[in-house]
Formats: sequence, structure tokens, C-alpha cells
Amino acid sequence: MIDIQLFRDDPQGLATDLRRRGYEPPVEQIVRLDADRRARLAEVERLKAERNRASKAISAMGDAAARNAEIERLRRLGDQIDDLDRAVAAIETELVQVLEWIPNRPAPDVPDGADESANVVVRQVGEPAALPFAAVPHWDLGPALGVIDFERGVKMTGSRFYVLRGAGARLQRALIAWMLDRHIRQGYVEVYPPFLVRQQTMYGAGQLPKFQDNLYRDAEDDLWLVPTAEVPLTGMHMSEILDAAELPLRYTAYTPCFRREKMSAGRDVRGIKRGHQFDKVEMYVFCAPEDSPAELERMLAEAEGTCADLGLTYRVKELCAGDLGFSAQRSFDVEVWAPGVGEWLEVSSVSNCGDFQARRGNITYRKPGRKPRPLHTLNGSGLGLPRTLIAILENYQQADGSVVVPEVVRPWMGGVEVLRREG
Repeated sequence: MIDIQLFRDDPQGLATDLRRRGYEPPVEQIVRLDADRRARLAEVERLKAERNRASKAISAMGDAAARNAEIERLRRLGDQIDDLDRAVAAIETELVQVLEWIPNRPAPDVPDGADESANVVVRQVGEPAALPFAAVPHWDLGPALGVIDFERGVKMTGSRFYVLRGAGARLQRALIAWMLDRHIRQGYVEVYPPFLVRQQTMYGAGQLPKFQDNLYRDAEDDLWLVPTAEVPLTGMHMSEILDAAELPLRYTAYTPCFRREKMSAGRDVRGIKRGHQFDKVEMYVFCAPEDSPAELERMLAEAEGTCADLGLTYRVKELCAGDLGFSAQRSFDVEVWAPGVGEWLEVSSVSNCGDFQARRGNITYRKPGRKPRPLHTLNGSGLGLPRTLIAILENYQQADGSVVVPEVVRPWMGGVEVLRREG
């Protein structure tokens, strides 16, 4: 959530920045509500001070009639204070309901642009693979190898679901284990979080109320299936005051991710690129505000390094203001080349959220002798499946239809070095 002080100090400058995202903020409404709330709060404090002074004076009053009249006046004053308290609470509720829909302010160095077409390619490492034979897309390659079963996934659940079998399932599990171990070596603490969270946890991460229609929910217990490990990792320290000496805190976690995305008809309908359930390894950082730019660069380098270690050609794109996620103030996508589908696939999105999530989740830190203040949070995929799996299948395919397992993953494959058709 954006700091209300920004609307007080520079409402037009903030509005200009938010318009870069294609969002028109209700500045006048927010300024009016905030001024009204503060005026009523000041009046409440004045009346309470008056009541306190008068209450102390009553005991010294000798005239019974005057004392009773003053007691009656204080009763009416108390009713007035109660009415003002209720009015303040109502205004605060309305103000929060407006603020919670406003996206994060883009950082000044984020490029302009209305949508993904304006994202900027920062660098590319390697060249797209030129296979000595016609590259087969994973939706043909996987079933031919017996490692992807689309029909049974649809039979069990419906469209956009599939089954990984045999060496395919094992490769997915190996990739997750390898990524987690890699991030642990980089200084992240592994977390195995719940895959269901409370509404407040979703709110703190910026998922609610904005993305309510894209989330799966258990209505009976009012629990929500996580769309990304970013959500429970944000919730790790909600309503806590962290010691500045403990920062940065770096976490990594694997979760399945569940999203009720409204996918465009005819777009990405084949294969496993887009689905309502997928696996992802996440990196997450809590840090002091002055350290978040460096933490963003570090996390991006770690996502790139994961792609490089897998031997994949990749490129880095900085997202323009109009393509930023709701909670992000600056983001980079890492995309890998998949020759079978003939396109770049996003396998990581690395974002600095500033103090946006910390304010929503009431996550603060304190330096010695200072008041608590919101810290900064960052998140990044390290990496996301199944697009990483797609890239491996399509880049490591052989002319005979087999797929070589990347060398770095083989220790987690139990001796399997090549995926071949079983039987």
C-alpha cells in the first residue's frame, strides 16, 4: 500500500507516476478523506482534553446544582466524542478501501510504456539453438517419450491440466531439488510453507482484493490456495518488528501455484506453458530500504545464473511502467529460448516491491534508538516450472526423439542421463 504521506506531500507528482502505469488515481478523493479524518481526529483530541480537564475540576465544585449540570455537560460531550470516533472509523475504512486498489508507484528509472511491447531487452546471453534437425515442440515430444500425458490430466480435472509421468515427473522433481539446493548455497534459508493461507496473508502480499477472481478459495474455512510462494513468504513476518541487525533475511521455497487465470481463447492452448496449477521455486528477501536496489541486482544475477547453469540461452528484459505487477516498483523478466515452440519463455520475474507489501502486512524493522519503519521486500522466481521443463525438453532433444538430461541435474536423477521412450 502506498504511504498516505505521499498524497499529502506531492499528490500531483504521485499521480503523474501512477499514470505511467495506465492508472488514474483518485487523488482528490484521497486528499479529501485524509483531511476530513485528520480534522475529526483533532476535534476528538480537543474534546477529550476538555473532558479530562472538566472531570478533574468537578470534584472541587461546591455547588451541587452546578456540579450536576457539569456532569450532564460531560455526558453530552462523551456522546459527541463517541459520534466523532465512529465517524473517524468510517472515514478510515473508506480511505483504506480506496488505497488498497492503488498499485505501487513505479521507480523513477523504470522505462515508459503502456504494455509488454515496450519492455526493454537489457541483455541476451547465447544465441537461440540451431538444431541439426527440425525441432519438435514439447507437446509432441513429451507424449512420444511417455513423460507428459495430456489426456489423463484433462480426464481427471479438465482443460489446462496434465500429468507428468516416469522420468518426466522425476526430472521436474530433480529440477526443484537442484534449484533449492543452489539457493541454499547462495545464502537463502529454505522454507516449506503452507499451501493454503488466510485472507489477511493474501491481502498483505497484494493479491487481495485486486486479484480475487484469479484465486482459488476454500469457502468453508475461508482459506486461499497460494498463487505463488511469494504470498506465504510475505506472511512469514506479518505484524512483526524485525531487528535491523538481522537484515537482510533471504528465503527460498518450493510451492505448487494455483491460479484461476482467464486465458485467452486460442492463445497458448497447446502444451504446458500456461495452466491453472504449476510448480515454482521462489526467492524472497526482507531488507532495509537502502539495500533493496543491490538486493534486486543480486537476485536477478542468481536467476540468470540458474539459467546459465542449465545451459539455456536466455535474455533479460526490464518491464516498462505499464507492464509492472501490482505490487512491484521495478521488475526484470528472465526468458529462455525454446526452439520447439520457437519463442522466448519467461521463467523468472524478479521484482523490488519497496515498502508496498510491508505496509499492507505491517512488517517493520527498527534500528537502535529509532522508531520502527516499514522495510522493503523483493521476490523472484528461481525458477518457475513448467517453462523451464519445456526449455530443457526442447533444447536437449536429440534426432532420435530422446532428451539428454542437463549435467547439473543428473545427481538428482538417480543415474538417468537420457530420457527415452519406455517399453
